[in-house]
Amino acid sequence: MAKILVTGGTGHLGRDLVPTLIKSGHGVRLLARKAQPDMAVEWAIGDLATGDGLEDALLGIHTVVHAATLSPIAKRGMRLVDFFSSPSDVDVDGTRQLLAASQRAGIAHFIFVSIVGLEGSTLPYSRVKLAGERLVRESSLSWSVIRATPFYYLLAKMLGGLTWLPVWPLPTSASNPVDTRDVATYIAQAVDDGKRGMRPEIGGPDMMPFSTFGRRYRDALGLRRLVVPLPVSRRISLAMGLVETAEHLGKRHWTDWLSEHERRT
Repeated sequence: MAKILVTGGTGHLGRDLVPTLIKSGHGVRLLARKAQPDMAVEWAIGDLATGDGLEDALLGIHTVVHAATLSPIAKRGMRLVDFFSSPSDVDVDGTRQLLAASQRAGIAHFIFVSIVGLEGSTLPYSRVKLAGERLVRESSLSWSVIRATPFYYLLAKMLGGLTWLPVWPLPTSASNPVDTRDVATYIAQAVDDGKRGMRPEIGGPDMMPFSTFGRRYRDALGLRRLVVPLPVSRRISLAMGLVETAEHLGKRHWTDWLSEHERRT
């Protein structure tokens, strides 16, 4: 089976992706700035932003899965500064460094994990992510791009920031966020299926108004909050990252994820 280098393997998606790839029979090497001994994989110490360690990390590698990203919003929630700027160290500079090193190493397949609806979003992070994706699509490497809707954990983080409010005004825009386990399975399939290029986008099985996602989150936590549906334009919805796709759907529902999360916490 192909040996795979994974970037972003210690993130939310990566923690599901790495064991999925291993279960599929692949050897996995994880690129990180620091090894974490609790994960039973081969480690390569390096830095995407500077390019340090990339040559060694790619030795003997057949496929690269570039899942690393740097989203301040995902780490700490939305702040005013996020409407004006977003760091490009990982998503643009790091992608450029990794593509160049992969070209020199003769990598057979470069898989880039991206986001649905980037063209319609005005958020600086979305523009940075799209710039990184375009570098991949313009590369002479054999590549695949897999776009996913926002992950359930991000939705929970966003809604969790509202719990102190008695009233939640939430957009009625349709969306279908997805479980990272479903995305991990989809990426693992892309490693082996022989296809290339822009892959069908993946979203979750629940296509419904964002306000409905909010109600189900509220009910799962047993909160008494008033959810006020707020109609917004398509343009504003896209700018907020409220996107949907029916091209490829995961299996795990929002209520199932909420139930599992509540048991873990």
